[in-house]
Amino acid sequence: MQHRPIAELVALAGANPEHWHEFVAGDNLIVGVYVLRAGAVDEQEPHAEDEVYVVIAGRSRFTAGDRTVDVGPGDTIHVPAGVAHRYHDITADLHIVYTLTPAQAPAD
Repeated sequence: MQHRPIAELVALAGANPEHWHEFVAGDNLIVGVYVLRAGAVDEQEPHAEDEVYVVIAGRSRFTAGDRTVDVGPGDTIHVPAGVAHRYHDITADLHIVYTLTPAQAPAD
C-alpha cells in the first residue's frame, strides 16, 4: 500500500521539468500527477495506453481528436490509446491525476 498526500505529489510533479510524477508504476497500471502552470504549453504526445484524467485544480481547455471542452476541478476525461490530445488556454494552474492502462512496456 502507498499513502501520499496529494499536495506532496503535486509538489513533486511541479518540481519535475517534464511536469509529471508517477507514484504507481506497475505492470498493468500507471498513476501519476501532472501539473501545468497558467499559460504553459502542454507538449505531450499520444500514448500507447488508454488514459483517464481527473482535474483536481485549475482551469483550461482540452482537445482530444476533433473535440474541445472546457475543464476544471472535478472533471474527468477518458482518452483512448493513440488519440492526440492536450491541455491549452490554461488560465489557472492545473493539477491533474492521471492513469494509463495497460502500462506501456519499456523500450528495449
